[in-house]
Order: sequence, then structure tokens, then C-alpha cells
Amino acid sequence: MNTTTRISTAERLGRGWRAYARGERRLSSWLASKGVPVVGAALAVWVVKLAVLGVLLYTMSWLVLLLVFAVVAAWVARNAGLADDPPEPEWRNGSAGFGLYTYDGFRIDPHVEDDE
Repeated sequence: MNTTTRISTAERLGRGWRAYARGERRLSSWLASKGVPVVGAALAVWVVKLAVLGVLLYTMSWLVLLLVFAVVAAWVARNAGLADDPPEPEWRNGSAGFGLYTYDGFRIDPHVEDDE
């Protein structure tokens, strides 16, 4: 029996979030130590956050548009009737006598004219 404890996904995400917040506070403190006002440092952090969010939304909008295009193309291809096979040849009387004819009236079985 394994006695090691496992870290849950929620705990792992919580630790990641705390590490991110700690890094953000460290960045704000570093900017403040370099002479940037505290409000300016907080504003700079928010500008970076909004820029990253904008890039993510822009990328996702193109991916969604690509997905919609793929779904529409698949729907059009399915409904275009490209997979419909022409009717099977059938035995019937036609312009060249009784024989195997295609759907458009051409006789495709070998025949000898003398037999008719």
C-alpha cells in the first residue's frame, strides 16, 4: 500500500495562483524600488494583464472562426451529393438491342452485331 499523499488538482491550482500573486507583488515592489510610483506600478501590471487578455481573445476569435469555417465546409461537403454513386447498370432493351445499359443509355456489355 502506498502511503504517500497525493496533491489534488485544486490544491495544485491554488499553489500556482499564490505563486503568481507573489510574483506580481514582487514585480510591483521592484518597480516601486526603481522610482516608479506605486499607482504607476499597479497600472503597469494591469496594462500587461489587459494586453495578454487582448492577445488571448484575438487568438481565440481566429481559432473560433477557423472552427466555424471547418464545420461549415464539412456540412457543405456532406450535403453536396459528392458521395452519391450513379445508378447501377441494368439489363434492358435499348437502341443497340437487349443488353446491359448505363443510366445514360450506353450499352456496356460486349455484343456481336451478327447475333441480332
